[in-house]
Amino acid sequence: MKREVKKLLDPLIEEFDVYVDDCFIEKVEGYNVLNIVLDSKEIIDLDKVTLVSRVINEVIDTSNVIKEDYDELDIYAKSKGEVYEK
Repeated sequence: MKREVKKLLDPLIEEFDVYVDDCFIEKVEGYNVLNIVLDSKEIIDLDKVTLVSRVINEVIDTSNVIKEDYDELDIYAKSKGEVYEK
């Protein structure tokens, strides 16, 4: 899933100098949450996450790239120095 999401989204969000670092679904309080983690060479501020989220929401809603069922979409920036083990 991560590879397909990166292939779909990275060209659309590169103008914001960000890219998809990770994409995974996890169960949180009984809900399946689709997590899209953004990264950049620079620190990503909240305004940029908001702008990029608008693009991602529109594309994810209209594409068939996510085959698994999910209840919520969570888009956030990776903290500098943070390593994900998903």
